[in-house]
Amino acid sequence: MCRRGTGEICMSAPFHLAASIGSMLVMAAALPAHAADTTQQQLAASTCAALRSAAQTVPGNGPMLLPSYPSLKQGDDSIRALQGVAFVYDNALAGVALVACGEPAEARRIADAFVLASAHDPGFSDGRLRNAYRSGAIDGGKVELPGYWQSHGNYWSQDPYQTGTATGNVAWAALLLLNVYDSTHDRRYLDAAVAQLHWIQAHTASGINPPAYEGGLFGYDNAQRAQHWKATEHNIDVYAAASWAARESGDATLTQQAKFAGSFVHMMWDGTQHRFLVGTLDDGMTLSRDKSGLDAQVWPLLAFNPHPAEWNQVWTWVDSQHRSGEGYGYRRQPDGVWTEGTAQVAAAMQAGGKAVPDSLWQLLAAQRSDDGMLYATPQPRIGTDFAIGPTSTHADFFYYHYPHLGATAWTALAAKAWNPFTGRQMAHAEGKP
Repeated sequence: MCRRGTGEICMSAPFHLAASIGSMLVMAAALPAHAADTTQQQLAASTCAALRSAAQTVPGNGPMLLPSYPSLKQGDDSIRALQGVAFVYDNALAGVALVACGEPAEARRIADAFVLASAHDPGFSDGRLRNAYRSGAIDGGKVELPGYWQSHGNYWSQDPYQTGTATGNVAWAALLLLNVYDSTHDRRYLDAAVAQLHWIQAHTASGINPPAYEGGLFGYDNAQRAQHWKATEHNIDVYAAASWAARESGDATLTQQAKFAGSFVHMMWDGTQHRFLVGTLDDGMTLSRDKSGLDAQVWPLLAFNPHPAEWNQVWTWVDSQHRSGEGYGYRRQPDGVWTEGTAQVAAAMQAGGKAVPDSLWQLLAAQRSDDGMLYATPQPRIGTDFAIGPTSTHADFFYYHYPHLGATAWTALAAKAWNPFTGRQMAHAEGKP
């Protein structure tokens, strides 16, 4: 997931992919009961291998960031804004997955890049992280922002979302830093996570009812604007990271931060429809009731432990509103499978002791591309019903049929039964790889 990233990369899904998915699902129906464990273990091995290979492709042992879309070809203007771009969310996920895969040294390289980026921002001195950076090995202690020279008009082109800072992305960076701290016991990663959470508190906290953390900042350095909408998803991230960091650091302000974010998530539970609202509209006050995001439905089951028993009723909503064939889609009544979200469902099922259907593991396995990464969706394009930013004129946030770091990382986490919000394997998961 480019986490509200931008750029058109619409690619036609090969006919044989749809056929292979169909044949694999037919095979899944005839598999014995232990086949799901076998598929899960194979999926864990293949996705971990893909992430390991991607990390080891970057030269050296120093800080690095991985491209979110590693197979994009040069010369296609429709996807140029994504070429060589490392989204912070995708890299945080990949780093956590590398920890789960037994590759803490590679995860540490990504965490080191985050530490450098926050300390040496080209335009600000407040310790922020941007939504995206240029991928590759970090040379000279400087993490470059993405962009390219636009020959038609002779100017340096940057994406206003990529140069901004979204609250959820910062919280996910903190989660990676905490995962790496847990595996290394190096205090500087804990300190770096705490610093990012303090940045969130200083820049996105809003006491306007309903009180919560707002979306963050959008735009170029000389014209950044605050995003006043409040997302359930973002506040889940902050709750999890602040709870963890508070336990490790003893920082009482983080305990309060976790309560602040967690209270909003609790408020977003709709006991009538048995689902979570996605948050508020742009005014930061009006609740958004029409839309639904899959991540906002299942992440609370992973991040809150324990959670209210009634939250388990969300599965009825998930299956009735987000189901797409044997998988799940991002939006309400989806137009296709969201690979990353389908893996999130598999993770949440395991966290609650639910059996993951054979067909779901098979569907995820069928998304494997030639380079080992998983496609973001088997469809040419799927929608989310959300816009990339305030300058968008329509709901232009899509996922495309292209190998994707975030989809691969979430699938590795699900297959390894690893909870990224806690840095632990799921206690109730059976047949843990």
